[in-house]
Amino acid sequence: MQKILAKTLFFSISASASLLVSTGNLKANAQNQSFNNNEITSYAQAVLAMEPERQQAFGEIKKIVGNGEVPQIVCSEPNSLNNLPGRARDIAVNYCNHSQKIVSDYGLTPDKFNRMTVEIQSNADLKQQVYNALIRLQKNTNSQ
Repeated sequence: MQKILAKTLFFSISASASLLVSTGNLKANAQNQSFNNNEITSYAQAVLAMEPERQQAFGEIKKIVGNGEVPQIVCSEPNSLNNLPGRARDIAVNYCNHSQKIVSDYGLTPDKFNRMTVEIQSNADLKQQVYNALIRLQKNTNSQ
């Protein structure tokens, strides 16, 4: 059960990150980055903390958009927010603001979080380390 939840959350990293990161500028900067264990754990904690809010925000935006597809929302790109209908834009902005606070609360800068997110897409070792951190954090949460 924990592994299924970890996989689900791991796949949602891309979705959470799509609300935070503009990958265009970061790909060149993210390659060959090394991240320490504390940063990896902080990243996993931030993703776990953001996930319920991401799901809620996505669900609310989907209801507003209706049958249309929810456009990609990138917090660092105002145009992606401005293209949303009024209430959906408010929900996305609130999510973006709170997600940045969550990232900061776990000791990462938005830039570091974004670089890790981009690096995970192409670095299998980092992806596995984050996955392992997610499982470890879930086990600790479930055993308390």
